[in-house]
Amino acid sequence: MNDSPGWASPGSAPSDGPEDAPPTGPADQRDDPPSKWSKDQPPAASWTAPGAPGADAPPPQGPGQGGPGNWGGPGTPPGQPYGSWGGRPAAAKPGVIPLRPLGVGEILDGAVSTMRTYWRTVLGISLGVAATTQILIILLQGLVLSKSGSTAALNDPDATIDELTSAFITTMLESTTVLLVSLLGSFVVTALLTMVMSRAVLGKSVTTAEAWRDARPQLPRLLGLTFLLPLLATAAVAVGALPGVLLGIMGSAEGGAFLAVFGGLAGIVVAVWLLVRFSLSPPALMLEKQNVRKSLSRSAKLVRGSWWRVFGIQLLALIIVNVVVGIILIPFSALAVVLSGDSVSGFLTSDLSNVGWAFLIITGIGSVIGSTLTFPITAGVTVLLYIDQRIRREALDLELARAAGAESHGTESGTTTGG
Repeated sequence: MNDSPGWASPGSAPSDGPEDAPPTGPADQRDDPPSKWSKDQPPAASWTAPGAPGADAPPPQGPGQGGPGNWGGPGTPPGQPYGSWGGRPAAAKPGVIPLRPLGVGEILDGAVSTMRTYWRTVLGISLGVAATTQILIILLQGLVLSKSGSTAALNDPDATIDELTSAFITTMLESTTVLLVSLLGSFVVTALLTMVMSRAVLGKSVTTAEAWRDARPQLPRLLGLTFLLPLLATAAVAVGALPGVLLGIMGSAEGGAFLAVFGGLAGIVVAVWLLVRFSLSPPALMLEKQNVRKSLSRSAKLVRGSWWRVFGIQLLALIIVNVVVGIILIPFSALAVVLSGDSVSGFLTSDLSNVGWAFLIITGIGSVIGSTLTFPITAGVTVLLYIDQRIRREALDLELARAAGAESHGTESGTTTGG
């Protein structure tokens, strides 16, 4: 019998035989030291562990305490062992997210919680950017694009080649202009809200002026990255469709059209893959103070092996954003139809030459409200995905806990750089 009380089972007692009895089994063919157990042992039912207060029976187990089937300590849910007798330490949560690998709901909730907790800064930035970009779009549509030509020929089966070419050029001009203005707005929002989110994770507030001061050194690089990503996607689609276009020019119209469509679809798949692969480059550029090339490389490294997860979360966020924007725009569009009358037909046919100012202004107000509410979600999800991937791969939660002074997370309080 083992002489250590820690290894003895509750209620065990020394052998009843004489202490100098010879060993009886082949496993006992060794000289054991004399037993240190006293002959006067307590009854089996009242045995207590060495060092524990004397008691006739163990205390009753309360909710969340260790017991049969539960190896955790106080605070551990019943039936969830952690692999040791100690309870699983709760993750520190100094800010809007717990400092551990995040679930999909926690990422979305973190983005919304940031908007709710720091609403003055977040909504102020979103409203300012959304209003500025929408005013520019309305002025361009009302003063410039409406006079650039009509696009009605695209819906006319009897239109000539020259009319179709002119309408196509006008449509591309309108779409490109709106896209460029939207990209500029996205650039500013990404820069400022990334800084706000990085502080919100630590439970620290930040003003718009502070966010601008922190983001300003990286703005030129972020501007280049903002336009580079759409160019990469466009180039992928163009390269896929180019063989079909060339074949059509050489005289095989049907074969060229089929090849162009097939190649364009393949190019879209490649474009989506590239956009997801590099989707974490903006927060990497802003928070790690990287250049454009290194931020793309960092994003590719963080997304590698988790492409489908990153794609699914961003797709879910995109669906939520579009649903919110649609719900907001429906009443404003209905009001615009009532007040602007026949001019709405120009909007439905993408012919801005027939769209009135009333329609542009009313729908613009709806777009400003929708963008103000959805900018923080899209930017927040991207930043939190970046943080989540770094927690999973690089134990960033330890650095964040030190920066937030969360000693209970198993780290010493301290500070880190780079947000």
